[in-house]
Amino acid sequence: MTQRTTASHAVLAVVLACQLMVGVDATVVNVALPEIQMRLHFTQTGLAWVFNAYTLAFGGLLLLGGRAGDLLGRRRMFSLGVLLFTAASLLCGLATRPWWLVAARALQGVGGALASPNVLSLIMSNHAEGPGRTRALGVFAAASSASLALGLLAGGVLTLVGSWRWVFFVNVPVGVAILVLTPVFVRETETRRGRFDLPGAVTATAGVAGLAYGVARTTASGWADPVTVAVLGVAMLLLVCFVLVEARAEQPIMPLWLFADRRRATAYVNTLLVPGTVFAVVYFLTQHLQEGLGYGPLASGLAFLPMTVVLMGVVRRVGDLIGRWGTRPVMVAGIALVVAALLWLTRLTGDSGYLADVLGPLVLLGAGAGLTTVALSVTSLSGVRAEDSGAGAGVFQTLQWTSWSLGLAVLVSVYHRASGGGVSSAFTGASVIAGLALLNALVLARRTACEASDVSAGGGG
Repeated sequence: MTQRTTASHAVLAVVLACQLMVGVDATVVNVALPEIQMRLHFTQTGLAWVFNAYTLAFGGLLLLGGRAGDLLGRRRMFSLGVLLFTAASLLCGLATRPWWLVAARALQGVGGALASPNVLSLIMSNHAEGPGRTRALGVFAAASSASLALGLLAGGVLTLVGSWRWVFFVNVPVGVAILVLTPVFVRETETRRGRFDLPGAVTATAGVAGLAYGVARTTASGWADPVTVAVLGVAMLLLVCFVLVEARAEQPIMPLWLFADRRRATAYVNTLLVPGTVFAVVYFLTQHLQEGLGYGPLASGLAFLPMTVVLMGVVRRVGDLIGRWGTRPVMVAGIALVVAALLWLTRLTGDSGYLADVLGPLVLLGAGAGLTTVALSVTSLSGVRAEDSGAGAGVFQTLQWTSWSLGLAVLVSVYHRASGGGVSSAFTGASVIAGLALLNALVLARRTACEASDVSAGGGG
């Protein structure tokens, strides 16, 4: 192993430790919510803000965090994000009042939004486009996807052997280690001169945060609630203004040329569709396991291990598959497996058992998510200029995060409105969404094949 390869592996290990920490935090707190409510005397409405405060800040600032890395230095913004996230985790664990925990969770979201897009851009800047970068992005995809299930397992273990405070305290030694190792192994990227796109930053942050808040309200108030409708309307108006601002900005926070390539645009659409269906499986299956099968928090987390193991095993080989077949066939195959898993889960009833009715879909989902996530990330980030890699990473992760929150809100609404359908109704809705993504990928593959035939018939060009 060459010295350069060793250095690349060290960079990957450091930045992915951060991605795992941030990703696990999206679900680790869910298992601890009942104890948090009891110990800090949260109201039911206030308890939702333990989750919402994090998602609002995180989703609203992802684009800003990615572009700030391009302009001010990606390692600098990555380290600042890790520092904020670590300090906020300590504050969360020390909280004695509801407002204290909610404020610290919002600060965690800010730190995650600064760190997470710069994880991707540091991977891109330290790995040249080709097989090496594909393998690195595969490991990133595995860490991101596996962190959702690992968060449930970690939350169960930490709550069982300690208390709810340890789901936050555990981040402190990890964050400190990342801060110490980052300047040792990760080199700073070149900064860019230029004006910061303040109008774009304001409209993007307000628009995405408004969308997140509106979506969060739907779980309790429904989609017809006047306040929810007004918030979502203003958010959409702000996002339209954001696009108009970006079209005229000299150095936009989200370069619109990223959407000009058909393959990248297709990947963006599927990034908005597919991750939410995978996240929904984690959310609704956890309910089925605990309420339907009587599993405890720890057993529920362990139940997702087969999916995680299969996902990580697939990711180890997906780079070779992409090198041989290309990203489009791998994307189609992955989404098809996700659709198959979701259709299988529509058969769940109150009498369904784990081995007969849950294990198989989880294995299919792990394989499908592994193939799909890597193919989407490679397609979304290939061809992005080095100076725009932070913005490219921010767009990709903003779409991924929006898929998680918006997709889950839609499926929760389907679940509550279905009469006697149970969790199977949510999986039916998720199957429809994933089916649209599969159709989108198939249309792209057909168009690309036709274009290739036309070029071949015309003698090249």
